[in-house]
Amino acid sequence: MRYRIRHSLHYTYPQPVQLSPQVVRLHPRSDCAQAVECYELQIDPPPQRLYSNIALDGSTETILLPPAGITALYLQMETVVRTYRDNPFDFLLEPWAVTLPLEYPHRLRQELQPYLATEPPDPAAIALAQELWLASDAQVVPFLWRLNQTIHDKCTHIIRPTGAAWPAGLTWQRREGACRDLTMLFIAVCRAMGLAARFVSGYHEGDPSWPHRHLHAWAEVYLPGAGWRGYDPTHGLAVNDRYVALTARPYPQDTLPLTGQVLTPGVTGELTYNIAITPVSAA
Repeated sequence: MRYRIRHSLHYTYPQPVQLSPQVVRLHPRSDCAQAVECYELQIDPPPQRLYSNIALDGSTETILLPPAGITALYLQMETVVRTYRDNPFDFLLEPWAVTLPLEYPHRLRQELQPYLATEPPDPAAIALAQELWLASDAQVVPFLWRLNQTIHDKCTHIIRPTGAAWPAGLTWQRREGACRDLTMLFIAVCRAMGLAARFVSGYHEGDPSWPHRHLHAWAEVYLPGAGWRGYDPTHGLAVNDRYVALTARPYPQDTLPLTGQVLTPGVTGELTYNIAITPVSAA
């Protein structure tokens, strides 16, 4: 597939403000699953300086230094991305990595440590993990399929434009959540079974007739022999060529499209945004 994506962010402030350096995460990844054909970032007012960095996950982050005394900040990203993963199940697991709980070899476990449980797992995540472990006969791939479908079937997807992701137990108790809430529930259950999992921010093709598009979120699980593989509990799908990833980190707050501070005391900004995703014919 091939997509043209336009994503704009417009921040307004009630008085002139000073902003800290802002981290922009709007550059799609380039890897074996997708390739960026072109990319343009427009910023108004023009920044004092602009830096491009390689983030921890290998994605591109842009650091911008806004001018002083601004009352608005506008960013627009436009890109064309080609995606390749038409069959998300085209992989072969290592023989030792087909049953749960998964025990990564020591050296690999050290590399994956940020994506494993760093604190006691949520009791609700443990209970759900044990239930699905029994139902899937401790097999990794059936477990992930059942987990994805269970969250999709039993939880209602809601829109929450702002706010941190809910704890896994709260999402499961309410049986509802935004895509980031459902994703963090999926990740918590994976980590309870010893599976390394991370949070992905990006775009899903969705229904072109939707009047309002939103940034999407899903999970990636590290499967030895298959690498990072995506699962989207919001739609109950394994991630395929209808998805475009921006960045992937252990926790959602590190994948926001723009992060930074308002240094002027007592002032907060207001955000409006617009996202357009258009399939385009192959060149």
